[in-house]
Amino acid sequence: MKWQGRSQRKPSGGRYKRSCGKKKFEIGRPSTTTHIGEERKKVQRVRGGNRKVKLFRGLYANVTDKTSGKTQKAKIETVVDNPANPHYVRRNIITRGAVIKTELGDAVVTGRPGQDGVINAVLIG
Repeated sequence: MKWQGRSQRKPSGGRYKRSCGKKKFEIGRPSTTTHIGEERKKVQRVRGGNRKVKLFRGLYANVTDKTSGKTQKAKIETVVDNPANPHYVRRNIITRGAVIKTELGDAVVTGRPGQDGVINAVLIG
């Protein structure tokens, strides 16, 4: 389980003295690795009563053409490049900033599919 509280070390390398223990609201959740496949979602309640839609698998992307200003639903074929992690390309994991190959051409993912629940992208070139 991830813990997203303050680091135990100072910028100088020294240690902080723990004044209190770890809290439940500082717990993180495992990251959602969105793959290509038949759509699979999960709605989660998060802090403040808000909701996140976790997208585990997605087959289609909302692709926007900047020149015409139109958005179309296009089928995703594969992941071409992912600056977040080079191994994500082999595993076809889609994150924000990933370059995906669609029916309309190559596109860059602009949204965060693991938190938004949809894959939004913009055509390149």
